[in-house]
Amino acid sequence: MSHRELYCDVCEGVALFEAPPCVDGHGTDCPELICTDCGAAVVIGAIAFPVTRLPVRHRQPTHRRAA
Repeated sequence: MSHRELYCDVCEGVALFEAPPCVDGHGTDCPELICTDCGAAVVIGAIAFPVTRLPVRHRQPTHRRAA
């Protein structure tokens, strides 16, 4: 297993990360890493999309007419 020191968002500081046994055949170059302090998982080199909340659109009330 390879070990790296990276910033952990959960621990809010630098922590030791290790690669778990890789079933995909990457060996020590596996992009999946786990924080040894809290267990948070990260993937190195993946395209990450920021998580944002989209604004909620409130529908305007529809005025109905009698037939």
